[in-house]
Amino acid sequence: MIAATNIPYPSWLVPGDNTWQLTAATLVGLMSLPGLAVLYGGLVQKKWVVNTMLMAFTGFSLVLLVWILWAFNMGFGTHPIGGGGGTGISHFFKDMVSMPHPITGSAAEMQQTVSGAQSVIPFHFPTATFAYFQVVFAAITPLLFLGSVLGRMKFKAWLLFVPLWCTFVYAINAFLLWGGGYFASEGAVDYSGGYVIHLSAGVAGFVAAWVIGPRLTKDRVHGVPNNLPMVAVGAGILWLGWNGFNGGDPFYAGVDAAAAVLNTNLATAAALMTWLVFDMLGSKQKKPTFLGAINGMICGLVAITPAAGWVNGLGAILIGIIASTIVWFAWNYLPKVRPFSKVDDAMGVIFTHGIAGLTGGLLVGLFADPNMIEYGIKGKNYAGQGSSFVTGLFYGGGFHQLWEQLRAAIWVIVFTAIMTYILLQIVKVVCRGLKESDEVLTVGDLAMHDEEAYPQETFAEKISALSFTSNGSEDD
Repeated sequence: MIAATNIPYPSWLVPGDNTWQLTAATLVGLMSLPGLAVLYGGLVQKKWVVNTMLMAFTGFSLVLLVWILWAFNMGFGTHPIGGGGGTGISHFFKDMVSMPHPITGSAAEMQQTVSGAQSVIPFHFPTATFAYFQVVFAAITPLLFLGSVLGRMKFKAWLLFVPLWCTFVYAINAFLLWGGGYFASEGAVDYSGGYVIHLSAGVAGFVAAWVIGPRLTKDRVHGVPNNLPMVAVGAGILWLGWNGFNGGDPFYAGVDAAAAVLNTNLATAAALMTWLVFDMLGSKQKKPTFLGAINGMICGLVAITPAAGWVNGLGAILIGIIASTIVWFAWNYLPKVRPFSKVDDAMGVIFTHGIAGLTGGLLVGLFADPNMIEYGIKGKNYAGQGSSFVTGLFYGGGFHQLWEQLRAAIWVIVFTAIMTYILLQIVKVVCRGLKESDEVLTVGDLAMHDEEAYPQETFAEKISALSFTSNGSEDD
């Protein structure tokens, strides 16, 4: 018999790369559902659990639809609206965002990925894989800033705001930094979303919390978490899911992906322990707390995200320590000064995501190691073309990379803040307000959704009462 020579793959597909990208995307998806849903669901008061989880599930669903119907090609398409190229300010506007159009057809989903992302190595998987990997990043971003506005926002306002924000903020930032747009072509880097995701989420959440207004006073004063074990489950999914978050961003199952995974965990462990030590030595109670450890964990995960594959292990540990230190002091002291004292950021997203993402992105300009090569390694084991690396100040790169990181950060902060404010004003008009009435906020889930997380088991009690009455004992 003649051995079969046909294989079920197109010639350009590498099964290992395709498998890893789909696995990494699934890990990132799990960070949102159920990760953030149960993390936030455990942190809020009992009366807000259903609302919190439903906003997470609907936010994820809305972004998925928007992404495939038009936003994916805005962020990663090959046809910039301005035509691309140019110099100076014209270069910025010509390379700001790509043309929106869907990828719902069979050809669009199954063809080899071609993107505006500046990868010098051809992608070894189909558009469906790349689009799904990117959509779970897009979807987690509004779920992160959801933490700023919990316990007050109108549900229908959320349903309108999320697709608008994904279209007019996220997709533009993604193209500028990831899709081959202006900042990417100028040399700014964001390995896996410290700026595009976390800095923008922190800024958007802070602006939204300011515009919508605070929670009820009693909810702010007595906002006790309803389920810490649920928080632990969500936090654990978040930590380990981050292996896909950062490990999937080289887009190849190579050595840099492995280094990014290890560096992610090193920075996270260092940041968690740093926060814990500060709590034990510098807090009012002088005691270690579980919620403090979770804050430190998130700081490490966020701060290493823009740097994971560009820094070595020592750089990762230093990023975790530095970011956790900065955010710990910001968390404990900035709420006492304006404008932080006037904004009810329920979960402190501006600190653990905004400031941590900014810190990690800037530290790339200091700690990026040119020996951390994205495609291959130095020496005789790697003779191909297309190596990609970043050189920070401490490795002989001067201030250039730090300057590019700073420019990109300023853009993300200013643009995200302005556009978030504008979009909220539009939603406010359409929905006749952004905030639920005090009567609804007092009741919570039952008033908004006719459900509650921990309903009373009254059915058996009613049956027992009926039996009691039928025996005539109560009437006697």
